Amino acid sequence: MSHERLTWLSAWRATIGSMDGSLQLRIPVFGLGCGGAGATTLERALAAVPGVRSVYVNPATETAYVRGDAGVVDAWTLMRVIHRAGYHAGRPVDA
Repeated sequence: MSHERLTWLSAWRATIGSMDGSLQLRIPVFGLGCGGAGATTLERALAAVPGVRSVYVNPATETAYVRGDAGVVDAWTLMRVIHRAGYHAGRPVDA
């Protein structure tokens, strides 16, 4: 695994948990566009991930807002779901 990839993953994992074990992330989603159909599809895919409590995808800003249990779900899993849905996830930050 490259140093750049390890740095990227470390940064993601550092953003996922607060002291109470909750996960609150804002994830840029590249390629989503401003149409609502892609946002709805992505919301459903992310909501199906175990540990995710709520999801909102804003198609205008191409941003996904995810809340969940940090002990069950992590940013890496969410990134893979976004990728499987046909989009590219940017670096998540605390929401």
